[in-house]
Amino acid sequence: MFEFQQYLGFLLFLCIFTTGFWLMIFLVNFVFYWVAGASWELWKEKRAAKKLSNQ
Repeated sequence: MFEFQQYLGFLLFLCIFTTGFWLMIFLVNFVFYWVAGASWELWKEKRAAKKLSNQ
């Protein structure tokens, strides 16, 4: 039968792979949040400038 030492390589790969996967998910969400917030602020500034020029 199999012993625990034979699974160590697979477990190490699994840990590294899942850590990388969740880090990628976190970074993608962080970048999306950053870009969405920057575009929202830019849109608000343009809207305020448009209101100011119409008065």
